[in-house]
Amino acid sequence: MKVSADIRALVEQRKAGYSLEAPFYLSEEIFALDMEAIFRKHWIQVAVEPDVPEPGDYVTVELGHDSILIVRDDDMQVRAFHNVCRHRGARLCNADKGTVGNIVCPYHSWTYNLNGDLMFAEHMGEKFDRCKHSLKSVHVENLAGLIFVCLADEPPADFAAMRAAMEPYLLPHNLADTKVAAQIDVLEKGNWKLTMENNRECYHCVANHPELTISLYEYGFGYQRSPANAEGMEAFERTCIERAAEWEAMSLPSAEIEQLLDTTGFRTQRLPLDRSGESQTLDARVASKKLLGKFEQADLGGLSFWTQPNSWHHFMSDHIVTFSVIPLSAGETLVRTKWLVHKDAQEGVDYDVKNLTAVWNATNDQDRALVEYSQCGAGSSAYEPGPYSPFTEGLVEKFSAWYIGRLAEQIGA
Repeated sequence: MKVSADIRALVEQRKAGYSLEAPFYLSEEIFALDMEAIFRKHWIQVAVEPDVPEPGDYVTVELGHDSILIVRDDDMQVRAFHNVCRHRGARLCNADKGTVGNIVCPYHSWTYNLNGDLMFAEHMGEKFDRCKHSLKSVHVENLAGLIFVCLADEPPADFAAMRAAMEPYLLPHNLADTKVAAQIDVLEKGNWKLTMENNRECYHCVANHPELTISLYEYGFGYQRSPANAEGMEAFERTCIERAAEWEAMSLPSAEIEQLLDTTGFRTQRLPLDRSGESQTLDARVASKKLLGKFEQADLGGLSFWTQPNSWHHFMSDHIVTFSVIPLSAGETLVRTKWLVHKDAQEGVDYDVKNLTAVWNATNDQDRALVEYSQCGAGSSAYEPGPYSPFTEGLVEKFSAWYIGRLAEQIGA
């Protein structure tokens, strides 16, 4: 797509170590470029395997003007298609989720099987070739139960590198053997990049997230050492070393992997939880009595996994929380949060949904407000890019650098 000279200049002149210029958060033209350069060309995390536990189960996801249909086929494989009939383009599945035997167009009843093949199309004549009118497939990858799609004709090839690095970290939590205990969608009146920037730092956590910081060490995501906190930071570092040795002995990797500037950027690390914590709850104890996978021990810390451009996830011994960010416009963003527990856990017996979701419900609402404050500020004539903290906002800089790099690649800057 063509871009104006002003946008090209903004991309070329971006100052490293500083927040982005205001148009990156406000401009609908830049938003359209984001959708083309980022959300149509990269691996986007959109669902989890338990969203479609049985053959015929489906979910739909909207990425810009494209509706994506994710369905489990009869061979238990997860497939993805454009949610568009090959007859006259009607949307096939109009609910957020559901179950079908076959995929039937509501307009003229063209019928597709779960592999996307056109099986039935009445009144099309003897010369009509059904094989030429199958559903258009979308690239899909299943990373240890996290579902990614890519709309590009040729998706980034380095997904395999992320899979090789991350499967040893994620597979012990056995996400595929969980169920979605709760899902909450939050509409933030802010640009998607502000949502992601807010997630990539915990500079704001102590002042804004009292529920989250019950179980999270404040030193865990970057901190400037000082005489006042030196003792606490040293104690935290010792705890990390001791717990990492325990986890490695249990075949639970914990070491940081950071590849945030790769095309398919990602980062992971397992850190201990505070107060001898077991889980991200209001009392730092497990939210579900039924532990995941083959775990027999509750205090296994918190495994965090971030992906560029749109997701982050927290894996604990008893439950998993996944976050997927979907841009809606320059000033609106959908944040979809799912809480996963063991598929055999019983609500009211093994877990209580209110307790399970309390920390991140509160945190999401607090973050929504912060993103909206930032969106308002970006619209002020007084706004200018401000410096990132080298101690606590390094991951924000890496997100911004990754983002600008993708735009530069798109426009040939």
